[in-house]
Amino acid sequence: MFKIIRRESMANDTVVLNEIEAPRIAAKARPGQFVILKANETGERIPLTISDLDAERGTITVIYMVVGKSTALFKTLAAGDGYQDVIGPLGKPTHIEKVGRVVCIGGGTGVAVLFPITRGFKEAGNEVVSIIGARSKDLLILEDKMGSVSDKLHVCTDDGSYGRKGFVTEVLKDVLDNNKVDLVVAIGPVPMMKFVSKMTFEYNVKTLVSLNPIMVDGTGMCGACRVTVNGETRFACVDGPEFDGHKVDYDNLIQRLRAYEEDEKKAYDAYCKLQGWR
Repeated sequence: MFKIIRRESMANDTVVLNEIEAPRIAAKARPGQFVILKANETGERIPLTISDLDAERGTITVIYMVVGKSTALFKTLAAGDGYQDVIGPLGKPTHIEKVGRVVCIGGGTGVAVLFPITRGFKEAGNEVVSIIGARSKDLLILEDKMGSVSDKLHVCTDDGSYGRKGFVTEVLKDVLDNNKVDLVVAIGPVPMMKFVSKMTFEYNVKTLVSLNPIMVDGTGMCGACRVTVNGETRFACVDGPEFDGHKVDYDNLIQRLRAYEEDEKKAYDAYCKLQGWR
């Protein structure tokens, strides 16, 4: 069992942080890599990117939003409980080096994935400008942590309840118009990454995105996480999860992510009724 030593509710209890004992993973994991977790013997395998780690304590931290049956099951786990399986680190780590000025953009729970990457670029000697966004103030996460590893932090919300009203792309345009930018890293909802990449293509700025397709084994065997990049089929689990944002077929990715929407909703609703949540 992989024990949960800290559990924290975030974003109106729709987002949950788990710090988990996993010393062998914590010793090897790097920014951008992920783990696959399973709550119990009959549970589903869920990939989550590592949002933080402490090699000395032997812990990794994951942050997830409750969106379906399996993450709802995860939500029932308290500090002292544990996951049956935690497998990793998986995927290729982010290539971090000193490149100059890096703009790091996160939307929703993508900010959790972005944080260790942003910290890595800052520690490598880059000037880091971060832009984080959410639908509203109560769904914003890790603002303080992102601010601590950024030279400048911009915050925006769709409804204007906090920070600048509007989308992260609007802030990005201002930054691109007024600064030389050497690299953009964008992680969040697929439409957000799509439009960030479309914008940076016009400015000829290299852009990395982290993709989140449906995944099963995480080792390149099943092919469930296939994505189309530069017209070729790639596997997010072993070839990614990060890819050149200008070469990703986002429409194909969105279509694949919607493949099981109806089944997922039915399973989630049934589980919530079983738990007495509805």
